[in-house]
Amino acid sequence: MKKFSYRMENILNIKLQLEEQQKIAFALANNALEEEKRELNRMAIRRRRYERHLQEILTESLDLEEIAYARKGIDYMKQLMREQTFRIASAEKKVDTERQKLNEVRMERKTQEKLKQYAFDAYKKEYAREEAREIDQSVAYNYSTKEQTI
Repeated sequence: MKKFSYRMENILNIKLQLEEQQKIAFALANNALEEEKRELNRMAIRRRRYERHLQEILTESLDLEEIAYARKGIDYMKQLMREQTFRIASAEKKVDTERQKLNEVRMERKTQEKLKQYAFDAYKKEYAREEAREIDQSVAYNYSTKEQTI
């Protein structure tokens, strides 16, 4: 009997490639999200520095220009942090979208693999039937040649 070949193997290979590409896209989106979160943390550290600086100014001397500068810095950092929060939300949406796409591609690939497994199981059954047929023919031939010689 001939070797098993899945007639839609090329489709399965394409599904595997699509899954790999989607894994890469998901990883890139996830990395972008993590970078946005790190940027927010850097902004929070910078804001705390401005707040500490303001506290120092208020305890040491009452330099109104320095106080105004520190408050503007804090307000500016708050604004940047709000904008960064929106960027993080956008990046999270992109990660969710990429995750959904990855799940869809995985399900399509798994469907193709199941179809391949079903085809292979059918091939094994057909091979077993053909093998049994050959054995039956061999036994029948041997039996009929023994009958003729007696």
